[in-house]
Amino acid sequence: MSTLNQHISIPKNVSSNDDMSFDFLRKKGIEYIESLGSQFWTDYNTHDPGITIMEVLSYAITDLGMRINLPIENLLSNKSNPIDQQFFTASKILPMQAVTALDYRKILIDIDPGIKNCWLQQTTKKLYVNCKEAKISLNKKDFITTLDSFIKESEIKGYYNILVDFDEINPAQKDLLKTKIIKKFHENRNLCEDLLEVREVEIQPIAVCALIEIEPEANEEYVHALITLELEKYLSPTIKYYSLAEMFEKGYSSDQIFEGPFLDKGFIDTTELENSSLRTEVRLSDIMQIIMNIEGVIVIKDISLNNCEAIETEGSVWNICIQPNKKPILCNKSVLNFSKGVLPVTVNKVKAKKYLNELKEDLSYSQQDAAKNRELKIPQGKITASDFYTSITNNFPENYGIGEIGLSESAGIERKAKAKQLKGYLLFFDQILASYFKQLSKIKELLSINDNLSNTYFTQAISDMTGFDEIVNEAYLSSNEEKLDELLFDNLDDAVKRQNQIKDHLIARFAERFAEYAFLMKSLYSTSSDEIVLQNKSDFLINYDTISSKRGSGFNYFNQPIPNLWNTFNVTGLENRIAGLLGIRGDENPNTGKRGIKRKDISGLFVQLYDPSPGMLPNHFRWRIRNSVNKIILTATEDYDNQSNAIKEMYFSILKIYETSKKEIEQSFKDLFKNRDNGIAFKDTVINTFEVIESNTHKYSFHIINPEHVNDLSNPDRIIARQYKLYPTLEEVKAAMLDLLIFFKKEFSDEGIFLVEHILLVPDPNKVIDASYYMPICVDDCSGDCCIPNPYSFKISVVLPGYTYRFMDIDFRNFAENVIRQEIPSHILGKICWIGYRKDQIIPKDNDLLDFERDFKKFLMDKTHNKQNALPKFIESLSKLNSVYPTGTLYNCVDEEEDISGKIILGKTNLGTL
Repeated sequence: MSTLNQHISIPKNVSSNDDMSFDFLRKKGIEYIESLGSQFWTDYNTHDPGITIMEVLSYAITDLGMRINLPIENLLSNKSNPIDQQFFTASKILPMQAVTALDYRKILIDIDPGIKNCWLQQTTKKLYVNCKEAKISLNKKDFITTLDSFIKESEIKGYYNILVDFDEINPAQKDLLKTKIIKKFHENRNLCEDLLEVREVEIQPIAVCALIEIEPEANEEYVHALITLELEKYLSPTIKYYSLAEMFEKGYSSDQIFEGPFLDKGFIDTTELENSSLRTEVRLSDIMQIIMNIEGVIVIKDISLNNCEAIETEGSVWNICIQPNKKPILCNKSVLNFSKGVLPVTVNKVKAKKYLNELKEDLSYSQQDAAKNRELKIPQGKITASDFYTSITNNFPENYGIGEIGLSESAGIERKAKAKQLKGYLLFFDQILASYFKQLSKIKELLSINDNLSNTYFTQAISDMTGFDEIVNEAYLSSNEEKLDELLFDNLDDAVKRQNQIKDHLIARFAERFAEYAFLMKSLYSTSSDEIVLQNKSDFLINYDTISSKRGSGFNYFNQPIPNLWNTFNVTGLENRIAGLLGIRGDENPNTGKRGIKRKDISGLFVQLYDPSPGMLPNHFRWRIRNSVNKIILTATEDYDNQSNAIKEMYFSILKIYETSKKEIEQSFKDLFKNRDNGIAFKDTVINTFEVIESNTHKYSFHIINPEHVNDLSNPDRIIARQYKLYPTLEEVKAAMLDLLIFFKKEFSDEGIFLVEHILLVPDPNKVIDASYYMPICVDDCSGDCCIPNPYSFKISVVLPGYTYRFMDIDFRNFAENVIRQEIPSHILGKICWIGYRKDQIIPKDNDLLDFERDFKKFLMDKTHNKQNALPKFIESLSKLNSVYPTGTLYNCVDEEEDISGKIILGKTNLGTL
């Protein structure tokens, strides 16, 4: 057998449990002693102090091993952070928004008991293409003057009709339910799909007449009701709900049970739903089988089947074909007669009807429990003190004099000194073990998707060693837990790097990866990239339940208020997923507490370019940045000849801000406060890329400096950005600096994304005035019989700003395009555009992004009200989008040492993407 094709899997249980075996650890320890020091150490008996020390340490390791092997729910249990909040529940992470036809049937049936069943039917709209004039229309009459040889036909796909089988309700209730169905569909609409019509399924009445012999003790009215109910279920199946326990009893696993949308009334067996399609035929043999399966029935003496209008004239048939989109029902000509032996039995129709209603009520009542306990419970562990630690010195025999009892008063100075030396030697092992136990207790925070810890290595003080204060220094004794972590691990703990590795592990559990993204961010943001990427990963994990379950969903445009169309989180699932994978920073959703991408104006985000002296020549430019409450928090220190240089300097300033950490600022100000309290006068202080200065009026301010010129005070390029504001105290300037740092690392973003589904641009042919209501096509697309232009079916446009720091980088742009194409569903064709300029950067009529935002907003307002006045203008804005590319110079292939950043390599540069 070939070894190349063998499947290799990672075993789930890789623990040897050797850490819990005292005998194994003792034996292994002696083996190490023998291999390393056999020429000096030959006594391995239990009375030897070295062996005793090894045995005590082995015992401590077994204690640690046993705690590591506690049930995971015990290790993760925490009063302040309950285990329920540390994991996505099954109902949050396993279900998907409706994707398939069966999914839609489930969510629509789940709306109301009045909806007995429903079916999705694919449909299309006919599209006519005028290949002579490069025009399209939904109405062939628009091209009546064009020869038929120039007219081609296509179909706009992605549309659905919904057939509904209502229960016995009045017309007003049916109309209300139709509205609910439309609303529910749009709340769960797939990308590039739409709904045309909701209609009630038509009926085809059939007649079943039978003479049935029943048992003498049988209740004829009850048997009549049972047969009627089973025949109705056969002709028009009713969907049954199951509880979670019932689904497990049917043999389904948890991932199969929660597959598809999560319903309010319980779980629907997908196999049963598949088998509940509209009948295409009714067989007499099936009806006979149903009747014979009813308890109390002995034999069918006579039976006939036919359409209602033909039962009297044509007699009985074996099989009835049901017309498409119709359901068979029993008509009033159906008759069930009974006999007991040779005696006929008269059935009380009123009593039989009462039994039938009771059976239906019982069936409905029995399914009410299905809506209860629909959640898989997360195991609730016992809260354990996994960090509890007692010094190993307390486990030594008393004659060592290092335990709780210690040495007697009569012990000599030399004896006491030796005991202290042994405790000092053992303190090394004590501290390592105490740190391991503390680290184990912090596993719940380290593996949480919600926490961003300031450190990832933890320790604790040794609290119960006798005479402990005599063998350690004051710095150790005076340190609290946080300071002790810093004291022992400050040079070892790269918290951001280690948290990135932990987040990579958590992300990999969802079969996702950020490796390529992190690499590109490193090239763009250098040392500060790890912190930015860590925040991106955290946001991605926190939002993963939505990102994964709605990855292929469209947004809801049906009957929406304006706040749900613009400045809204009501966007497609694909936008959220692309934003998460590309690190496009979202806004915090007050309803969920999570971050999400918004459909909003992005051309005016935070950054403003302006002419400080308008109307005066030569033109100069400056930049400034406003925060979320529109206050200027950072501005340029000089005028620039052109906007490109101004923007370049702005991004350089922001990069320098990223390079400074909150910890650096806090530590520097701690030293400043300490100097102030000691009477030392303040002098200008550089904190990485920040500089704090004192004015002549003894107020404070700060600016951003270029670290390359930190000591060259006369260099005009030394100060690269300022915040023109004075603060009365050092405390206030510190708070302002931290606010600025948090703003740029948590809030600032001039990026965004728009996604346009072309199927939503299909006009109402009854409201079309001219050809501007249709998307343009090219005459060249008409060449050949196999290629017919269709700008609507399963097509989208992804629009991004092409001027931002990351999106101007050609490598990041190529990476982003690959990500977008990989995430777009395979049946959808996407066009990617990197467009536009910032607001006020150029005149509005030349700003593609500004025009697009304005017209897209107007189009959506019209769309939700079933209007299309804004459609032509939006089609024009969408059609004229041109991708912008950063300027560059040709790469000189001769000079091997030349920096290729910003260079254009012929044959390696895309000028556009479909």
